[in-house]
Amino acid sequence: MKKDLLMKTLNDTIEPIVNGLDYELYHMEYVKEAGEYYLRIYIDSENGITFEDCEKVSRKVSEALDASDPIEEAYYLEVSSPGIERGLYTDAHLERYTGSDVIVKLDKLFEGKKAYTGRLHGFDSSTITLLVDESEVSIPREIIKTVNISFKF
Repeated sequence: MKKDLLMKTLNDTIEPIVNGLDYELYHMEYVKEAGEYYLRIYIDSENGITFEDCEKVSRKVSEALDASDPIEEAYYLEVSSPGIERGLYTDAHLERYTGSDVIVKLDKLFEGKKAYTGRLHGFDSSTITLLVDESEVSIPREIIKTVNISFKF
C-alpha cells in the first residue's frame, strides 16, 4: 500500500478511537529507523497526557489495527504526548501557537543561517514569519525542515 493511502487509512481508523476517548490526535507518523518500522501516535488533551492515557489509547488502537491489519510489515506501536517542545506540522498547529517562541530548522541556508529562533508571528501558504530580535523574518516553507516550540525553563 502506498504511504499516502496507508496514512489516510490509519488516520481514518485511529482518529475516531482517539477522539472517542476524549483526546486529540495531534500527529501520527509511520517511519523506518534502523531497519525497524514504527507507527507513532501523538495524542494531546487540555489536561495534559499521562502514561495511563497513552496506555489506554495504545490498547484500543492496537485492537483496531489487529482487526483491520492495514500494515503489511511488522512494526512497533508507540503512543505518546507531543511534548513541551512539540513539532508544529499543520496550519492548525501554526495557528494555535502563533505568538509562541519557536525554533525553525532549515534544509539549506537562508540569509546565512540554517536555523532561526524567534516568536511565531504569522504564516501563509508559502512562508512562515518570525519576529527575531524585533525584526520580521519570512522564511519560505519549501526550505523548512522542522518547526518546534522553544520552551525555556
